Amino acid sequence: MNANKEFIPYSLPEIDEAEISEVVKVLKSGWLTTGPVVKEFEEGFANFLGQDINTLAVNSATSGLHLALNGLGIKSGDEVIVPSHTFTASAEIVRYLGAEVSFVDIDPDTLTISVDHIEKKINNRTKAIIVVHFAGLSCDMESIFKIAKKYSLKVIEDAAHAFPSTYRGKLIGTLDSDATIFSFYANKTMTTGEGGMVVTKDKKLYENMLIMRLHGIDRDAFNRFQSTKPAWFYNVIGPGYKYNMTDIAASIGKEQLKKINLFLSRRKFLAKNYTRAFSGLPIKLQQFDEGLYGHAWHLYVVQLTKETKITRNQFIELLYKYGIGSSVHYIPLHRHTYWKERYNLKNKDFPNSEEVYAKSISIPLYTSLKDGQQDYIIKSIRKILT
Repeated sequence: MNANKEFIPYSLPEIDEAEISEVVKVLKSGWLTTGPVVKEFEEGFANFLGQDINTLAVNSATSGLHLALNGLGIKSGDEVIVPSHTFTASAEIVRYLGAEVSFVDIDPDTLTISVDHIEKKINNRTKAIIVVHFAGLSCDMESIFKIAKKYSLKVIEDAAHAFPSTYRGKLIGTLDSDATIFSFYANKTMTTGEGGMVVTKDKKLYENMLIMRLHGIDRDAFNRFQSTKPAWFYNVIGPGYKYNMTDIAASIGKEQLKKINLFLSRRKFLAKNYTRAFSGLPIKLQQFDEGLYGHAWHLYVVQLTKETKITRNQFIELLYKYGIGSSVHYIPLHRHTYWKERYNLKNKDFPNSEEVYAKSISIPLYTSLKDGQQDYIIKSIRKILT
């Protein structure tokens, strides 16, 4: 059945000689961990966003989320609202701080957090909302900010999928949330291998996260070790973490950032091809107003409908027989043992997430996907579904 000689993976990063050259420069520099290249990457990211914004490079988006919640004072006894339809990192960082997670359903069209369900979960222990932009599509931030203002809640954007997404013409990362956290994991719209970036307009929050990023020490190692005068003394002023990004990772990120608009253009082109080619098939695609939302197309999610003659799992198996990789985003958190047992969660309480989970497949979408490979994927899917 596999007419394609080479397997087409679900995802591949696009790395070329520019990134390799920058990594080599760092390796030859004598300084490998957090130093001048991380600072350059942070400044470059701030310049891309184009506002007076504080940027902090970290070793993962999970680390960034943890630093943000910690800096915002989330603690034991507090509750934080999180969509169930996400990766576990979006919720686990709440438990790191001893706080509790309050899960809500998603919107069946956008696949982002359901604004209608948020307010129902708010009580006197609720202190924050973690919104998760999905597949490259922003949440309805205007509505979320209204709710947050009404109840004096913090808003943290899990933007792991959302660079460079826009909402009402503004880049995600420049809105009025307390913090936004991006991911540079290997399959994201740009990568540092592992890594992330925390963005905030709050100077005090930034200063707290800067210190807590590296063991709660008041001076970073680069400044101490590169000083031409004795500078061995440092002071621990908080119980910090080991969340810093290395110069090696940042050197990749610097070069990826230069290409992000080209990457976005290619992703949009591939997504448009899919959407046009799948017209008339028994599938549902993510629905959104293109006048309000600028999709980053981190993922291309296909949902089977009632008219489809096969199940989601059968579809995945057939794709693999055709030599095409795929994934599922996500197995909802209310289905996972830890979350289900801790909060006595029932599948029936999350009907939208349940339906999306049962019918969704993420198909290959990445900048190095060749036109011929995409044509093959489209033809294969049309064969399977017709």
